[in-house]
Amino acid sequence: MTLGDIYGQLETEWMAVGDRLWEDRAVVNERLRRCMLRAGLDTGTFADKAQVSVKTVERWLRGEVVPYPRTRYRVAAILQEDESYLWPEAVDRSALAGAELVASYPRRSDVPGQLWTELLRQAERNVDVLAFAGLFLTEENTDWVPLLASRAEAGVRVRLLLGDPDGASLAARDGEHRIGGGVAGRVRAVLGYYQPLAGLAEIRLHDTPLYNSIYRFDDDILVNTHVYGILAAYTPVMRLRRVDGAYFSTYLESFERVWASARSLGGSGPEGRAA
Repeated sequence: MTLGDIYGQLETEWMAVGDRLWEDRAVVNERLRRCMLRAGLDTGTFADKAQVSVKTVERWLRGEVVPYPRTRYRVAAILQEDESYLWPEAVDRSALAGAELVASYPRRSDVPGQLWTELLRQAERNVDVLAFAGLFLTEENTDWVPLLASRAEAGVRVRLLLGDPDGASLAARDGEHRIGGGVAGRVRAVLGYYQPLAGLAEIRLHDTPLYNSIYRFDDDILVNTHVYGILAAYTPVMRLRRVDGAYFSTYLESFERVWASARSLGGSGPEGRAA
């Protein structure tokens, strides 16, 4: 069955109830229908995978019923989509917000060392780093740069946003910690580590105050909060996993804003390209 055949079947089932056309399209679960189409699943195949009847799937599509939680989880896994997107009215938003917080650590040094490379190794779409330097990643994980290169070669978009050594924000941070140019030196050092990524990763330099360092691996983010006068290694880290985006989307938007205002490595002006 071709994708066109599946679309035609879903279009028919979406509009028809018994012998009459379904006229109130507002109650149709268009999100579910489109996710099924994207996954290449007709109602019969989808029903088999979801372990329900075809009639039940048709009722979902018509918006007549909402699956029980266990079935919603199964459907979300099949379609690789959040249940809150497929059935937003059935999900407790306050519970979802809390569900995005996977773990928290009082200091960055308390984050399990292998977690950084585990998340990188599992990434299939996006790896985004926003920091002033993030030198610890290269110094404490010898396979960090080779893993970045291998993920980029596999088609993962790798974006690295580092502090501009000549920028005002980096100078201010340097003065805050009273280390006499040490922050700019750390940026130059990490850029040396990243030289093998030329042509594989996108690297930009930013000149922003940076209230958090952000490390994104697909739908997981590690957020290292910044506290005045304290080095980032000794400030808290939150690990978030996207569910409905209540937390996740805030930090992703922050990354995109900085990315749009940053200059490419060796360039002179800001460049912007959406993730």
